[in-house]
Amino acid sequence: MQRLFVTLRYGLYALPLLFLGLFYLYPLVSILRLSLLPTGRLELAGIGQMVVQPYFWKVIWFTSWQAAVSTVLTLICGLPLAYLFARVQFPGKAFLRALTTIPFVMPTVVVAAAFTTLVGDKGVLNQWLQTSLHLDEPPLHLLQTIWIILLAHTFYNVSVIVRTVGGFWANLNPHLSEAAAILGANPRRLFFEVTLPLLLPSITAASLLVFLFCFTSFGVVLILGGLRFATLEVEVYRQAVSLFNLPLAAFLSLVQMGLTFVVMVIYTRLQARTSLPLDMRSEQSAARPLSSKRAKLAAALTLLVALALLLTPLLALMWRSFTLGTDGLTLRYYQELAINRRQSAFFVMPLLAVRNSLLFAVATMLLSLLLGISSAYLLARPRTWLTALLDPIFLLPLGTSAVTLGFGYIIALGSWRTALWLTPVAHTLIASPFVVRTFLPALRGLDPRLREAAGVLGASPPRTWWEVDVPMLFRAVLVGAIFAFTVSLGEFGATLLVSRPDLPTMPIIIYQALSRPGLLNNGQALAMSTILMVVSALALIGIERFRFGDIGEF
Repeated sequence: MQRLFVTLRYGLYALPLLFLGLFYLYPLVSILRLSLLPTGRLELAGIGQMVVQPYFWKVIWFTSWQAAVSTVLTLICGLPLAYLFARVQFPGKAFLRALTTIPFVMPTVVVAAAFTTLVGDKGVLNQWLQTSLHLDEPPLHLLQTIWIILLAHTFYNVSVIVRTVGGFWANLNPHLSEAAAILGANPRRLFFEVTLPLLLPSITAASLLVFLFCFTSFGVVLILGGLRFATLEVEVYRQAVSLFNLPLAAFLSLVQMGLTFVVMVIYTRLQARTSLPLDMRSEQSAARPLSSKRAKLAAALTLLVALALLLTPLLALMWRSFTLGTDGLTLRYYQELAINRRQSAFFVMPLLAVRNSLLFAVATMLLSLLLGISSAYLLARPRTWLTALLDPIFLLPLGTSAVTLGFGYIIALGSWRTALWLTPVAHTLIASPFVVRTFLPALRGLDPRLREAAGVLGASPPRTWWEVDVPMLFRAVLVGAIFAFTVSLGEFGATLLVSRPDLPTMPIIIYQALSRPGLLNNGQALAMSTILMVVSALALIGIERFRFGDIGEF
């Protein structure tokens, strides 16, 4: 029995490696071969011609500078919130922090639909301004401009700063600042000479993570930016799907992968620095209530403005889904999701997309748990050169764009690219690293003496695992499952390339509806976006409820 258990354990260890090899490394090697060896031998002439074209550098420049500006704006908005949640005690802090995280778990197509609903030419804000100011034309024209892209990226990523920097800030020992104050440092000097140097690795790591998210942005740029703007991610999609220029798309994918891997290497090293022992304390011991009325007013205004900016687009989306085209409330567009009208732009009844998304999400969740937990047990073994090498390898899919993965499937898997199972496989590649990062800290934190005691009392390895590991780690499994389910529900980039036309998911249907005119299409898109938003928000509440302490933050 014990030999069978050992064999099964090593077989499970091999599963994530085989999965990565077949569905990650092989498609990427196929992209490399198509880019550099299109006729079976090395050909660099086409790449050379592409490199000297101004358009190539224009795309790289736009991708880089919009990500950099978005990162700076996110820092400006996120750091004050990070301070409040880290160092200030106030009622409802956990609930308000959860509200600030809602935008991050929203699918990109829902974020795009929310901003279109709020600030579009016929959006809620423009209509209100026209009515209030008696204007004939909408005063705000933000759609298909760089401003809406920067605003959406900031909206989307503020919670990364709040969670990453705020989580580190909250656990810094307050005695360091108190000692500096006793030695005569004023608040300004105390911040710049004590707090900021300690926070700098965390701030830099979080900034690189935000930069990476903005650098690989797809849905926001594609829907809100229109044809005028193209990141590398969007251009890969256009070249592969619209123009069917596979060699060029492959080369652009290689360029993007190279740049994102460089950012990932720097990020992982900086993140490791934030794990150095700094006499960390619990959040409760670091937070203090505000004493002066002026400080309380400033904190209240900061929270109010931040929550208004972060929640207003989503609330506008929900409100318009019940009021579009009417003078009152209506459930028409939700009812239309179950009707397949001939005049509708949808080829598939929208409600069937809800079913497809839920089925794909359940399959992704189960597969991600199997692979993620197996990977975590392998990484939790005594540290060797193999585990040190595998740790970043299991995170590689996080540094690769979903569109690039989908494009790799198109050129590598042949007839399999239309298989039903390919969509949850693509989703699993993106979701399983989240399972690893939420389950692994809990597994490493499990007291090994509990297993030893069970063994001394005569329990076999399978019984020890079932009666010790499973009860202790069940909450971490729940968090990983919710993460995987939510990631699958909102995944858009890879799904757009690999999903079958007769089996669209909710994000695909939303994108199709937003791309076509008509009140019915728009209303159905808003209704489905609201459903997806509510499900994602409930998933976030579940993560907050079952999260293992303060670990697993991005």
